[in-house]
Amino acid sequence: MASSTKDVEAPPTLDAPLLGPAAPRSRLRVAPVSLSVMAFLLVAIAAAVLYYNPGGVASNLMRLRENDYPWTNDMLRWQRTGFHFQPGKNFQADPNAAMFYKGWYHFFYQYNPTGVAWDYTISWGHAVSKDLLHWNYLPMALRPDHWYDRKGVWSGYSTLLPDGRIVVLYTGGTKELVQVQNLAVPVNLSDPLLLEWKKSHVNPILVPPPGIEDHDFRDPFPVWYNESDSRWHVVIGSKDPEHYGIVLIYTTKDFVNFTLLPNILHSTKQPVGMLECVDLFPVATTDSRANQALDMTTMRPGPGLKYVLKASMDDERHDYYALGSFDLDSFTFTPDDETIDVGIGLRYDWGKFYASKTFYDQEKQRRVLWGYVGEVDSKRDDALKGWASLQNIPRTILFDTKTKSNLILWPVEEVESLRTINKNFNSIPLYPGSTYQLDVGEATQLDIVAEFEVDEKAIEATAEADVTYNCSTSGGAANRGVLGPFGLLVLANQELSEQTATYFYVSRGIDGNLRTHFCQDELRSSKAGAITKRVVGSTVPVLHGETWALRILVDHSIVESFAQRGRAVATSRVYPTEAIYSSARVFLFNNATDAIVTAKTVNVWHINSTYNHVFPGLVAP
Repeated sequence: MASSTKDVEAPPTLDAPLLGPAAPRSRLRVAPVSLSVMAFLLVAIAAAVLYYNPGGVASNLMRLRENDYPWTNDMLRWQRTGFHFQPGKNFQADPNAAMFYKGWYHFFYQYNPTGVAWDYTISWGHAVSKDLLHWNYLPMALRPDHWYDRKGVWSGYSTLLPDGRIVVLYTGGTKELVQVQNLAVPVNLSDPLLLEWKKSHVNPILVPPPGIEDHDFRDPFPVWYNESDSRWHVVIGSKDPEHYGIVLIYTTKDFVNFTLLPNILHSTKQPVGMLECVDLFPVATTDSRANQALDMTTMRPGPGLKYVLKASMDDERHDYYALGSFDLDSFTFTPDDETIDVGIGLRYDWGKFYASKTFYDQEKQRRVLWGYVGEVDSKRDDALKGWASLQNIPRTILFDTKTKSNLILWPVEEVESLRTINKNFNSIPLYPGSTYQLDVGEATQLDIVAEFEVDEKAIEATAEADVTYNCSTSGGAANRGVLGPFGLLVLANQELSEQTATYFYVSRGIDGNLRTHFCQDELRSSKAGAITKRVVGSTVPVLHGETWALRILVDHSIVESFAQRGRAVATSRVYPTEAIYSSARVFLFNNATDAIVTAKTVNVWHINSTYNHVFPGLVAP
């Protein structure tokens, strides 16, 4: 996956208060200086702005004044997470080539060894873990040191061959930025840490075929092994001249010589653009196998299976997936419903989450998902911190056998081993327009599991249809309706002038049935200005007899929220200025106009830090 300027969405303009006063605008603090010096500085700044942006002096000066927040070292140190994976410094991005080998989980990731942003020095960092949480940094695995990857070692995938060998396929950017595919293998398979890697002398093994642009050919992924002829199928993302996303298919026996098949795996139903980081895997749909993940490389299509085709959409920087069928004879994927095809339907995560990849964990027979969670602050602030971007907490993926229409994404079970102090709250009534503080102490590293019930009388009295609600245009948790919003405020200060709201908004559709929106509101997450703040989310199925359920992982500058036990997920990067350290609070809230909401159960655990470090005796970047 290459860098893009589209990684940060434009923030909404709505900024309504929630149960409290409006957050004050941040201002640049300037030390007292003489009037003459100040005047000179203002003239110099204005001249520079005028030179580079004629006619925009006033607007640019105002933006400088509002957005350049005076972060302290304590504030910036607080933003570093306690139990998420991140290198000791600099920039990280796409997860790559995860595997379990000789007792270790291996994780590779795009890494800039010299700076806090994506650039053409992008390499592959490497780390190992016994539990997917406590990581040991290893020396970098791959660097851009050949002509075929001179402009970066981009995204790729690892494959364990039937004879025990390991191959890694990855995209390299040439000096001319042609995207080519390359092969690397470990030097010593007896080394459980796989410390040394060598690139094939025949690289590049693939170049863009006729009809494919040089910059639209990336992220190779071996998906199928045919035992009858020892042939692998490898898919690569691209797009056609009409801007429809397509997935190319190659076959190979030795990962050196490849044959491009005349058909494609899939073409999107709408012109959604370039498909990055393509993934294809099966999920079990029957109850007997519903809790077990399946290995794509050996699982033949048959009854009780659906297939997931996932792609990262380069145009808008979100990860979409579609459920469908897979035909092994034609090697094609067909979505169950063309209206929710890749790029126009379901997402892994409705917040900040991109370039994800899964791997089949043969140790625990589960499919594990990683995606990278970028920053939404300024490049200047990243430089002050000395690092940028995180990996999400690894998530397992299963088919939802209750709705039969979506996946279930849930934090890996190992996260629960980090839980420490627990506070339990039961049957808390939340009256319209109220908040309730949860007394949990310092609230910067938490695992929260909550269930809510809505007053049946209020539900029955709500007869008017409300089909206009949308998380991203709603104005957030301050926009009041009859049956919501209600949920939790995390990383909040005592006055609630800083807060990140995760909530449900319940309305009635034109068919008379209830619809539930699951949203995460970042609009008041920080008093700093140079930050993208949005309201993200989507509708989520809530079946008859179910409570409204939330799980929220809070870790300093990241909030990962799971609705209805993983049917929908939203991730936010937030940068409080006051709701930090011992000043961080957690509240329940109900901003409905007429309904009493009961917090049926709320369990809050403090989460231990994982203290990632360099593997003993080695040197890591």
